Amino acid sequence: MAKETKYKMSEERYKQIQEELEYLQTVREKEVAEQIREARSFGDLSENSEYDEAKTEQGKLYSKIAELKNLLENAEIIIDNVKETGKIAMGSVITVLDLDFNEETVYKIVGSQEANPMEGKISDESPFGAALIGHKKGDRVTIEVPSGTLNFEILDIKK
Repeated sequence: MAKETKYKMSEERYKQIQEELEYLQTVREKEVAEQIREARSFGDLSENSEYDEAKTEQGKLYSKIAELKNLLENAEIIIDNVKETGKIAMGSVITVLDLDFNEETVYKIVGSQEANPMEGKISDESPFGAALIGHKKGDRVTIEVPSGTLNFEILDIKK
């Protein structure tokens, strides 16, 4: 039997997925059902583009619902333990100094389901995130990436 994939996420992200699922199963599902009913009223289904579009939308909706249910069923809620260990872990908000460009940047280490580099949310599975996990304030970290080597110093770690 295949091993189930666990999706690491914060409790906040877990609740967001629950809310989205509830919305899709209640409000959105009723809207799509109404679209199908309305399209059926137009007559011949074999030449009814509104009906085809509504059924396609229904398929996408059910696919999204199944995806969200899978995420919730296989979620692994990450609890922050930075205060206890002083080490970077999931949920840590870190300030790093790029030693090559002398630039400070703030990142949050999150699960792959929450990652959004444009918002400073870096996946723990990314090369950058994985290299930082387990380090402490003051550590210097060298990260090998396809374009070369990146050098950082960890300036601060917060919850």
